[in-house]
Amino acid sequence: MWLQNAIPVEAIEMNARLNPKIGRRGILGLAAVGVAAVAASAALRERHVEEAEAKQQESKPRYRVTHDVEAFYRVNRY
Repeated sequence: MWLQNAIPVEAIEMNARLNPKIGRRGILGLAAVGVAAVAASAALRERHVEEAEAKQQESKPRYRVTHDVEAFYRVNRY
């Protein structure tokens, strides 16, 4: 009963399904765009990491020579 309303399907050749109309240049173009996008995102990420490391280095406590440190190294020379 539900077959009465079915739309007939045209016969499709087997090779027609296997050969889509996408050219090699189109595929290579998409691949190039993908590679460029990955490279751009990697460059941005690297820049953000470098900025974060620079900020961390600025706030990092520095080594300061004090009298105690000088005395320690003077006494413990080997």
